[in-house]
Amino acid sequence: MLEVSALESRYGRIPALKGIDVKVRAGELVALVGANGAGKTTLLRALSGVQRVSGGRVRYEGADITGAPPERRVRLGIAQVPEGRQMFGPLSVEDNLRLGGYTRPAQESVATLERVYAMFPVLRQRRQAPAGTLSGGQQQMLAIGRALMARPRLLLLDEPSMGLAPRLVGEIFDCVRGLRAADTAIFLVDQNARAALAIADRGYVLETGRIVLAGSGAELLADASVQAAYLGL
Repeated sequence: MLEVSALESRYGRIPALKGIDVKVRAGELVALVGANGAGKTTLLRALSGVQRVSGGRVRYEGADITGAPPERRVRLGIAQVPEGRQMFGPLSVEDNLRLGGYTRPAQESVATLERVYAMFPVLRQRRQAPAGTLSGGQQQMLAIGRALMARPRLLLLDEPSMGLAPRLVGEIFDCVRGLRAADTAIFLVDQNARAALAIADRGYVLETGRIVLAGSGAELLADASVQAAYLGL
């Protein structure tokens, strides 16, 4: 579904991504782990089109989308849940969700909204509340729901567990597992390497803009260098 080849990106003269090669197959959950500043968010932003790339190629379902603008990528079926949720705080929960479905036909958005409410019942209960009044966990559910309103076939998830209590982290990752079971391909970035790799079909380790390890989720969890660097073992 997604094939990234020799991808490069810079902030001014400073290289952030240095020849990245990753793949995500249809219906697959792929995790990307790494330390702060490794380039994880930059890679997701490059895939969604909001970060300029300076080299390499991004192919999605066989088509070269390297130069495609973000809105076209959304229409093609790629949606991102950004780091930090980035809600429209003064707007209601339902208005935030409806904004996520702006590329879809109105009748389809009504049906998708009901599916999101079925997945996250608390959002239905708070549908008229300003998004800024939600708890951190509820805001993360809203951020995921807003992305799902675009009916993506590939979901880019950036740090969904950030700042959440352990119980809520479990709920969010249960949700991610459910999305994969529904045949949504997922590219997941999270500093909770143990939780991310535990649910991943495959994973990559990113260090200073380069992929240094790749394998199944189980293989990376068992790797001594991953354990030492990211699992505290």
